[in-house]
Amino acid sequence: MVEPEEADQRIDAFLVARLGLSRVQAALLCTEGNVSVAGKAVSKSKKIVAGTTVDVFLPIRPDPLEIRVELVEDLKIIADDDEYVVIDKPVGVAAHPSPGWVGPTVVGALIAAGYRISTSGAAERQGIVHRLDVGTSGLMVVAKTERAYTALKLAFKERTPKKIYHAVVQGLPDPLEGTINAPLGRHPGYDWKFAVVEDGRPSVTHYKVMEAFGRASLVEVTLETGRTHQIRVHFGAMRHPCAGDQTYGADPKLSAALGLTRQWLHAQRLGFFHPVNGEWMEYTSSYPLDLVSSLELLREGNF
Repeated sequence: MVEPEEADQRIDAFLVARLGLSRVQAALLCTEGNVSVAGKAVSKSKKIVAGTTVDVFLPIRPDPLEIRVELVEDLKIIADDDEYVVIDKPVGVAAHPSPGWVGPTVVGALIAAGYRISTSGAAERQGIVHRLDVGTSGLMVVAKTERAYTALKLAFKERTPKKIYHAVVQGLPDPLEGTINAPLGRHPGYDWKFAVVEDGRPSVTHYKVMEAFGRASLVEVTLETGRTHQIRVHFGAMRHPCAGDQTYGADPKLSAALGLTRQWLHAQRLGFFHPVNGEWMEYTSSYPLDLVSSLELLREGNF
């Protein structure tokens, strides 16, 4: 029964408060038709009325945060140190398990390959000190020991690592070299997207155009902060979205012409101080085949 003080809020917010669910879980229940009022399924945005009864069916699901241990053939080991492992993550692999994700993860792949990784932090995020989007390829460092986890986690919090990405963005950014300083937060209309919002977290992206092709440009991006979807949102807000990134405004026709099924975004260089001896370590990654192919089409003008 909806109490008077609970009235006029969205049904997903009501479920989060009443049942202790995450926003993603509450939205999924509504999307699947498992939430109803007066016998009628309701959407997550429906406002609830005092005195009404909300019926919720909770299906039995496998634990969404259980680590699936499985090999990922395209995941490359760039460096195998006593304290950490640096990997070249392929597209389609998440950093760690999360609600709604049923595909392979970096954590599960490393365990399957026999790597010992730190058990610090949440159980499903073993060794993870920073992340890459599922649709972004490139370099990640994963802690193997507890002391490496502590040191690297602090380093990323204090922004001492060097994180350089290469991206193909639509059009030609003006100026050719600059800084995007715009706060980021949850998109007001979509739980799964982010946006430039006035009360968001400070977010700073530096960029430099490397090559210009007319309809798109290859840019080098250096992150000062590391917010979720930061590069994608910042360039989307500039009206220069990453090619292939239809979530943030990319042209689907250009994406198809370039053969892109994900955003053209690659974590190309990663540098950090060794968590034990303090030596500066730096690693680079080559573009995967799908990004190479689309870049060749741009250079040849065959699209």
